[in-house]
Amino acid sequence: MLVDHRTYTVRPGTLAKQIALYEQFGRAAQQRHLGKPLAWLVTESGELNTYVHIWVYADAADRAKKRAAMQADPEWIAFLAKSTEMGYLIKQETKLMTPAAFAPLALPAVPG
Repeated sequence: MLVDHRTYTVRPGTLAKQIALYEQFGRAAQQRHLGKPLAWLVTESGELNTYVHIWVYADAADRAKKRAAMQADPEWIAFLAKSTEMGYLIKQETKLMTPAAFAPLALPAVPG
């Protein structure tokens, strides 16, 4: 199992706008290719103006295949263009992680 933990930082005052943009233009395309995330979270304390998605893949090949299909989707490409145009996003951090052997994630089967 491969866990993709993605943290996004946006300009102060734009978090709600970025989330609304994603909901309207990006969410359907992303979930069509990646399935539903394990979590989609908004920070309440700590580093503010951030949100996190956590995606689960069978392995690195599964991740690469799904993300390549998403990156080729015209709807996703249009969302990325709108997001760039709006300029809310400051940075993105991606961590690919695997569960420790003594603490496996209890998840339903990863969709193919």
